[in-house]
Amino acid sequence: MAARKKKTKTTKITNSSSAAKRPTKAKRTAKKGGTAKKGTAKKGGLAAHMRALAELRAFGLALPEAHTKSPWPGHLDLAVRDKTFAYLNDEVPLSISCKLPQSCHEALGLPFTEPTGYGLGKSGWVSATFAASDEPPVAFLKAWIEESYRAQAPKRLVKALDAEQK
Repeated sequence: MAARKKKTKTTKITNSSSAAKRPTKAKRTAKKGGTAKKGTAKKGGLAAHMRALAELRAFGLALPEAHTKSPWPGHLDLAVRDKTFAYLNDEVPLSISCKLPQSCHEALGLPFTEPTGYGLGKSGWVSATFAASDEPPVAFLKAWIEESYRAQAPKRLVKALDAEQK
């Protein structure tokens, strides 16, 4: 009786020169004699980025008259009265751009920031992009979203936000 070969699940890896197939991490680990553990991720990781993105979007939508706006594919931005106050990519790793009139110079000193492209950087817009292994600083980014909201929202809505926070 002939022994059957066990099929292994493969992941396609594209290289600039050629396409090759190799076994998934779980199969490679099992081949080496180790065990693949599920749910043992580093502190950062793409799951942390997804959680941060959802939390930041929920925070921004809780501001007075805030809504989502999708000017192009891959983005679900935050706006107030159709004026965008936070550009958020809809994918991971996390990337965010906010208008920071008070703290833009301080923010640009951080290693994960740069002036926002398309000339927006001249007006105080700052973009932050995080590596997949980073843990995004959610509380810090919430402060950016609020500062950006205050810069873009009508004065009446900023007063309403101040009244809510008292």
